[in-house]
Amino acid sequence: MGVEIQSQNSNGNGLFADAAAPAPVILGLQPSALVDHVARVDWALLSRIPGEAGGSFPVAFDELKSILTEVNAHNVASPDNSSPLKTIAGGSVANTIRGLSAGFGITCGIIGACGDDDQGSLFVDNMSSYKIDLSRLRLKNGHTGQCVCLVDELGNRTMRPCLSSAVKVQANDLTSADLRGSKWLVVRYAIFNIEVIQAAIKIAKQEGVRVSLDLASFEMVRKFRSQLLQLLESGSIDLCLANEDEAAELVSGEENADAGSALEFLSKHCQWAVVTLGSKGCIAKHGKEVVRIPAIGESKAVDATGAGDLFASGFLYGLVKGLSLEECCKIGSCSGGSVIRSLGGEVTPDNWQWMYKQLQTKGLPIPESNNFYQS
Repeated sequence: MGVEIQSQNSNGNGLFADAAAPAPVILGLQPSALVDHVARVDWALLSRIPGEAGGSFPVAFDELKSILTEVNAHNVASPDNSSPLKTIAGGSVANTIRGLSAGFGITCGIIGACGDDDQGSLFVDNMSSYKIDLSRLRLKNGHTGQCVCLVDELGNRTMRPCLSSAVKVQANDLTSADLRGSKWLVVRYAIFNIEVIQAAIKIAKQEGVRVSLDLASFEMVRKFRSQLLQLLESGSIDLCLANEDEAAELVSGEENADAGSALEFLSKHCQWAVVTLGSKGCIAKHGKEVVRIPAIGESKAVDATGAGDLFASGFLYGLVKGLSLEECCKIGSCSGGSVIRSLGGEVTPDNWQWMYKQLQTKGLPIPESNNFYQS
């Protein structure tokens, strides 16, 4: 299945080495490589899944197996109301990095670790096919992370990642060489990765690399808000992206706990602050400038998985190219709109074409280097 991981390990220390390659413009920190199992399900099945629907929170391996068994049994029993399980390389950071490389032609790399198993092969095979630099991806003996992504009838997703037994890059694995020469580091908040996140951010700041932080999920913000506040108040985060639910949790308890107050709070600690509002678009702030951008494209999502991740792809592309805050938001809205048109967090060639047409219609720049544009 996929590539032979062992043959990629040419320097003997667990790296997919390519020493001659220049530093990628954008690096993503995903401590554990992850494979997504995506399926469309109905409310009857969702009600049997432990935890609150709509969010993302870790489960143990036995729970993951149980959920996959439920999904497969449900697909057999209700073929008209379900879809086959789709397995792809996943994880929020990987989605963002893959989108930047595939659709926007930005050189990108991953910092993390994958296991020497079939899931690791799949992750490497998929990311390599989009020319992602894997020279900072450590190969370790053990399991690759997995996540079940359940998509309901409205296109909303419930995610249950299993990372407890997955190999991961540790804080003491990181070196200055991992980040030297790059422009941005993309990070997703997760309490179980807080040590490696802090270590990566510290090195990034020493190397003059800007940091983008995604708030992950309303459950993660709710349960580990104090640690998140410490990270934000450190002054090390340049760009913070949150969805409406995460933003509400961030400022919960305040008199006006809404997206606007969350944006104001984030802008006190970050150069760029963005709150995505689903079908209502997004709001963003940089310095004293505030913009509100409506959503672009169809309002009904086939699958919202990856919408925020691909919004980040477009927004970061705009920042790298020196575009205005409004243009960054519009491109982010176009790229976020492209991924919700099909199942999973990987944009299809047809949907990249859809995005380029949206950009062209709105007078926005079309990436000069990409894999899918047809004039």
